[in-house]
Amino acid sequence: MLQSRFSQDCIKLSSVPGMSSPGVFPPAPEASAAAHVSSYERYQELYARSTQHPDEFWGEIANEFHWRVPPAQPLLQYNFDVTKGKIFIEWMKGGVTNICYNVLDRNVHNKLGDKIAFYWEGNEPGDSLSITYSELLRKVCQFANVLRGQGIKKGDRVSIYMPMVIELVVAMLACARIGAIHSIVFAGFSSESLCERILDSHCSLLITADGFFRGDKLINLKLIADDALKKCAEKNYPLSKCIVLKHLGRDEIVCDGPSKTSPPCKRQCPNLQGKKQERPKRTHPQINWDPSVDMWWHELIKDASVECEPEWCDSEDELFILYTSGSTGKPKGVVHTVGGYMIYTATTFKYVFDYHPDDVYWCTADIGWITGHSYLTYGPLANGATSVLFEGLPIYPDISRMWQIIDKYKVSKFYTAPTAIRLLMKYGEDPVKKYSRKSLKVLGTVGEPINPEAWLWYYSVVGDKRCPIVDTFWQTETGGHVLTPLPGATTTKPGSATFPFFGVVPAILDESGEELEGEAEGYLVFKQPWPALMRTVYGNQERFETTYFKKFPGYYVTGDGCRRDKDGYYWITGRIDDMLNVSGHLLSTAEVESALVEHSSVAEAAVVSHPHPVKGECLYCFVTLRDGHEFNTTLVDQLKKLVREKIGPIATPDYIQNAPGLPKTRSGKIMRRVLRKIAKNDQDLGDTSTLADTAVIQELFENRCKTLQ
Repeated sequence: MLQSRFSQDCIKLSSVPGMSSPGVFPPAPEASAAAHVSSYERYQELYARSTQHPDEFWGEIANEFHWRVPPAQPLLQYNFDVTKGKIFIEWMKGGVTNICYNVLDRNVHNKLGDKIAFYWEGNEPGDSLSITYSELLRKVCQFANVLRGQGIKKGDRVSIYMPMVIELVVAMLACARIGAIHSIVFAGFSSESLCERILDSHCSLLITADGFFRGDKLINLKLIADDALKKCAEKNYPLSKCIVLKHLGRDEIVCDGPSKTSPPCKRQCPNLQGKKQERPKRTHPQINWDPSVDMWWHELIKDASVECEPEWCDSEDELFILYTSGSTGKPKGVVHTVGGYMIYTATTFKYVFDYHPDDVYWCTADIGWITGHSYLTYGPLANGATSVLFEGLPIYPDISRMWQIIDKYKVSKFYTAPTAIRLLMKYGEDPVKKYSRKSLKVLGTVGEPINPEAWLWYYSVVGDKRCPIVDTFWQTETGGHVLTPLPGATTTKPGSATFPFFGVVPAILDESGEELEGEAEGYLVFKQPWPALMRTVYGNQERFETTYFKKFPGYYVTGDGCRRDKDGYYWITGRIDDMLNVSGHLLSTAEVESALVEHSSVAEAAVVSHPHPVKGECLYCFVTLRDGHEFNTTLVDQLKKLVREKIGPIATPDYIQNAPGLPKTRSGKIMRRVLRKIAKNDQDLGDTSTLADTAVIQELFENRCKTLQ
């Protein structure tokens, strides 16, 4: 069935929600005064317009961008109902544009050519550079010409496996400029993971680097890439072209000495050994070289022209593929397209971070994840923003590194993950208070629900109780923020993602698919598409429809559980498979975990379900203790009592296990699927390729609770 308009539905919200509840944080008057959305009433007006008149709302935003052929009305056509035919989403189809042109050329034409696009901060303090919009445009055009010279054309897939360097941005924008589809693979993934993604997307070329340092650890990226290409060849997919950036050996290319502003491959060459004598001597990796496959980046760009006409693309042409883990089977290649993704990431960046031209923005995410795509690259650049691009770790070479960087670049908008906040909390306030952080105006969180304790520490210690926090909920699949506060308009509650962004219509369903009104908890779904919603799973439309639309026809199913409180606030309760049904009561893992970490002995907690002969399911808890604390029966009793007091007797855990470490992905997310297997003593863990540290698994099996406590 063809649907070209949103329904007239608009979520019902009280005039000033949250104000009746304790522990709420209204926007500070100074935050509201200059904000793009300066009151909750203004948010309601814009939200109603975006849901009731989406063609008009998004059409006005689209007009701010350059179109070779402007899109025609209606802007939106879609079908969310699997019973009525193929699932599809189309925004501005027939409109012709180029996203690289819009994030670079358009800004240069608008007199932002001399503005800094990125401050790059390397792994080592003192290793840094800056690059302007004009310089970035020239570098992108050069490399786009290199790609064309290698036979890459519109629609070809290019795999990018690089560290957090400016050239990573150059590579992805060069692909976008010529209409090639980039598939970025996080540089912490294994050769098997890289091989799997190359094979699935049928990439024509790989771009990588010799290696990089992550703290004191050398990552020999070229060696891993070589192994991936070997695996591809063994699976009858020989990839014959690999471009290699000389990152660690860059001083062998050119070293012009210190420079305030230098383009990539012309970086400052600080005497790191002179600055930190105690640090181990840096050695360059020994790399294998196959001249029939491998090509040096710096040699290819040497004679490449700095002018490159963009490939003009339909709004619905594919922009990139980004792989996200599935609950079973191989990762899913999430496909995003040019036009809708462009206008949505630009708009969410502007409003959620309340971006203004004098801001310096820092998103700590790796570009290998969707956050790095949307809110380190495309969203900020589309707004002509200045961003910090950080190669290193938050606690290297010392625990004050992040706060030092904030002061160094006068960062005003800061976006990081709850995992990082909890890590830094362990070291207390002193490392934070050593630096002024007076430039900060907005703090953001991303990646997982933030527990209230971490939220309050972030607000009080990092933000000095003056910076609004935007706790954003979204997914690789959504392309951009879908539930989020706005800094000048939203009264926040610690741990809540608050309200939907413009054009997003959420609903909460019960197990039978009925919409729940008012206070409710259940499945989070969305009723209609926004411009950046994924279009398909690459090469597997059936998996796309089964995963996201089959369970509840007519809705996009997030796979997340959600609670809506009496004030209309949305609280993400975790993945649906992390929801616990204990004696008919739906409990969220996040609530129980938050209660456990309130105990002074507990540093981190993870909760999963476990089969129970009477209750159906019961709670199995893994707790990581703070240094100097002992795991014993007294602690177990205290933790059970704490959960009972915080949530109720129904939430009392049946099992609490000592967990010196938790299984996490390289992006810091706890792998609860693995914990469920451990709780049941099931040794068949499935795909663990994204696991950061495999050593924790055996210890967790050995510490299993074998009987009810």
